[in-house]
Amino acid sequence: MLSAIIVAAGNSRRMGFDKLTADIAGKKVLAHSIDAFERAESVTDIVVVLREERRDEMEKIVADENFKKVRSIVTGGEKRQDSVQAGLKEIPESARYVAVHDAARPLITPQQIERVYEVCCAHRAATSAEPVTDTLKYADTDLAVTGSVNRHQLFAMQTPQIFEATLLRQAYAALLEKKIEVTDEVSAVERMGEKVFLVPNEDANFKITYPQDLPLAEFILRQRTTRP
Repeated sequence: MLSAIIVAAGNSRRMGFDKLTADIAGKKVLAHSIDAFERAESVTDIVVVLREERRDEMEKIVADENFKKVRSIVTGGEKRQDSVQAGLKEIPESARYVAVHDAARPLITPQQIERVYEVCCAHRAATSAEPVTDTLKYADTDLAVTGSVNRHQLFAMQTPQIFEATLLRQAYAALLEKKIEVTDEVSAVERMGEKVFLVPNEDANFKITYPQDLPLAEFILRQRTTRP
């Protein structure tokens, strides 16, 4: 049983407007993200965590798209980990696995969700990841280059990140107890000394961050629908 938490509580500061309700390829960004989990066979239920002012919009999306797996819509917190914690409280105790996904990644596919889930079932913790292909450099405070970074075995973290439910709950309880902040669930689980296995993603799965990301995401989504 795999439950999914879709994190949609960000404020889109760098975007200048609410990116999650922007239209691309006939749907809202947020709807595309949820739809991939709706279509993934392993996913049994979905919890959406958002800002309270998005609730009416979210309820309309669920109705318009006829999403059957969305079990609850809850208000997130100030930080990402607060929002994930709010989502975890809504996950049924019977859930054995939990996936956490950024709502701002509308290009995720059901196929990649299933691949990450399969690796998680074998190893307790897994995440979608992209091999780093750019040349990386160190720089000083004046932004002068000071050296190179060996990109061999470097990966950029993506979502979904999928874990045994008990493992993720323990990781978040430890964060709360020690008042530690992390930027993703992999970091939380790593702090417990657990291994997290990477599932390289060969398809686009970038996070919508800037206005120019929207037309690119739309192009990719429309190209996928025309593939033979």
